[in-house]
Amino acid sequence: MYYIKKTIEISGAHRLELDYESKCTSLHGHNWTITVYCKSKELDRNGMIIDFSEIKRLISDALDHKVLNDVLHCNPTAENLARWCCDRVPKCYRVDVQESSGNIATYTVDE
Repeated sequence: MYYIKKTIEISGAHRLELDYESKCTSLHGHNWTITVYCKSKELDRNGMIIDFSEIKRLISDALDHKVLNDVLHCNPTAENLARWCCDRVPKCYRVDVQESSGNIATYTVDE
């Protein structure tokens, strides 16, 4: 099995829709660190699972300097952001989203 990991930093804004009072329901921004994990039993004709620049394009181009509420079409929590990224990248099995220091959400594909 082959494995790769790509870490991307994005800046963006979001507001959360919560059923309790929180300052996070107001529009605010973060500098997220997103780590994408991919695996494959086979490599493509170029000897790769997926090109690192393709992962960056799929994630960063869609999210960097954007209002995540406009992109995700769901409540843009770190957990939902991790799932969205995993669904977007071929051969991805795990995504870690660090919203701020010490606050990390992980999504993994059940096999």
